[in-house]
Amino acid sequence: MKIVGMISLGCCKNLTDSENILGVLKSPNILFSSRIKECDLIIINTCGFIESAKQEAIDTIYECIRDKKEDAKIMVCGCFAQRYEDRLKKEFKNTIDAIVPIKDYKELKSTFEKLLNTKLTRDFNIIDKLYLTNPHFAYIKIGEGCKNNCSYCAIPLIRGTLVSYKKEDIIKSVENAILAGKEEIVLIAQDTTAYGYDLYDNYRIHNLIEDVLKVNGVKNVRLLYLYPDEVSDELINLANQESRLIPYFDLPLQHINNDILKSMNRRGSKEEIIDIITKIRSKVRNAIIRTTFIVGYPGEGEKEFEELMDFIEKYPFDLLGAFAYSREENTKAYDMKQIDEDIKEDRLRRLMKKQEEISKKLNEKRIGNTYEVRVEIYNPIKKVYRGQSYMSAPDNIDGYVYFTSNNRLTRGSLVNVKITSATSHDLYGEEIN
Repeated sequence: MKIVGMISLGCCKNLTDSENILGVLKSPNILFSSRIKECDLIIINTCGFIESAKQEAIDTIYECIRDKKEDAKIMVCGCFAQRYEDRLKKEFKNTIDAIVPIKDYKELKSTFEKLLNTKLTRDFNIIDKLYLTNPHFAYIKIGEGCKNNCSYCAIPLIRGTLVSYKKEDIIKSVENAILAGKEEIVLIAQDTTAYGYDLYDNYRIHNLIEDVLKVNGVKNVRLLYLYPDEVSDELINLANQESRLIPYFDLPLQHINNDILKSMNRRGSKEEIIDIITKIRSKVRNAIIRTTFIVGYPGEGEKEFEELMDFIEKYPFDLLGAFAYSREENTKAYDMKQIDEDIKEDRLRRLMKKQEEISKKLNEKRIGNTYEVRVEIYNPIKKVYRGQSYMSAPDNIDGYVYFTSNNRLTRGSLVNVKITSATSHDLYGEEIN
């Protein structure tokens, strides 16, 4: 019997890869553990998107080398392995037993057989997986890579251009998730709204959602990572008409100044972005809009930054995250004139302070409302449950609903919670019958 552990770094798209990687290892003679010291094989699925993610990958490798049992093996895969394979081979030539870049996932079965000295029956694929998420939901990746080629972004260098998965494979993945007890299906990709452009003449993301909703047992569908100019009228109308499609629009805008957007190689203008936001707000009842922005991108002066600040006040977002620009080698923005780090950090602080004020006002408007909340955990000391409503994606970014109850609730159950107070990040309330 062999024991395998997985450390999955980075975003939920990487987590789906981790689930599919572990799917190769589903076998009667393999057990899985989260305790590094007892594992025969430790898999580190890395992120290599920005500088902080690269450092996390390196730190995690060193920690596993330090903490593993003497004869345990280490395999490194994922984005960092894809982007810096040669660096890893040089720096860890005597301490890492296998380096598997994304392009070589088709070889995972034979790699695992060598590392574990055992026979396996499954090859890497998008259908067979070992779920790492909470019991009620599943991430279903619908494609790989990205065709947008934003000037700051290394994803196309790592993951390649857009490759949509076949709809039949996606539906099979959904069916498997339902059989595993999942109720909410979260469709993800680098750009979910680009689905189908490379594969079908007239089959897009709204068509895929309609087919996913036909699968018996699917209670909800959520989308993440929507490129703004690809949010079609068909998608908006479907969100308005279909109650099982969660009215949650994850629109990473990155900036709002037209010159910066052009320099970033982002399609769409400020005016078009405003039109999309206005259309969603007017047509989709109770819509939640989440976005991300980059501050300190080359060419962003105080004037461009203040335009961004004014924009989020005039068009408030339910949820907003921001990042200081990270200079990434081999991207178009790498050779542009850079902004000082202290200026980037100051702008990030100012933007997030402004958003905290906006979020608090929006959350306070929800006081008195009742929402359906899915129970996650119970704090026996504070005697408070924590859960999530439709307003929060399950990637643990958006905040929670904390509430009291006179009942003994089970994890995954749905309850109605009346909101009694709010902060900029979380809602607080009590269960009502």
